[in-house]
Amino acid sequence: MKPLLAILTLCLLAGSANAALVSKLGGQAYYDTVLNITWLADANLAGSNTFGVSGIGSTPSDLGYMGWNTANSWIAAMNSASYLGISTWRLPKMIDINNDGCLNNNAFIGTDCGYNVVSVGPNASEMASLYYQTLGNLAFINTSGQPVGPFGIQFTAPFTNLGNALYWYDLQTTSNPPGANLSSPDNAWYFGMPSGGQRVQDKTVTDKMRAWAVVDGDIAAVVPVPAAVWLFGSALGLMGAMRRKASA
Repeated sequence: MKPLLAILTLCLLAGSANAALVSKLGGQAYYDTVLNITWLADANLAGSNTFGVSGIGSTPSDLGYMGWNTANSWIAAMNSASYLGISTWRLPKMIDINNDGCLNNNAFIGTDCGYNVVSVGPNASEMASLYYQTLGNLAFINTSGQPVGPFGIQFTAPFTNLGNALYWYDLQTTSNPPGANLSSPDNAWYFGMPSGGQRVQDKTVTDKMRAWAVVDGDIAAVVPVPAAVWLFGSALGLMGAMRRKASA
């Protein structure tokens, strides 16, 4: 019985590791039960499918990189193509608390800008919630303001191509971040996967900037059986078969 108990334990652990994410459309998307949105499984789909939109990086060094306006054009093209049968894709949302932009991009706790930003409750931004709460990543700067490392996202499963890039939010702001191009006053918010930082950036910047598509609610009509659940059921079936054999 010990091997079977070990299998059951592993299955339960596998099922709870991403308890807030449910596989949809055969693993092409994941429903976030906390945010009630569905994330595209490929966090850099634009690197392989531009939907005819120009201005998206195509070389290994800039694959999928784009400015904010291009990101919105890419989302619109996805919707025109009804990708995966869906025409309501969008960029992730965030909350600009107090609508004051990014006053301190090196803050380290409890705000909307900097590190360890609000990731729980009504003011939580979607990518902050995913990064910190669901995937369990840590910021490069801890809540005491000290660098702790490692620099770079630690946990990405079950998503693919979720690398050390910066991802645009749908929200723009007229507040200029330090070092921004003041001739272009409209900037947009982004979330940095390498460090867990959330800030604003000039919308024309393309370096390391990507777009990740999400959709409101649960998009799948039929929920595929997760692998962990299948293994759990198989283990229970094996236990039943062994008991029947023993009693025969």
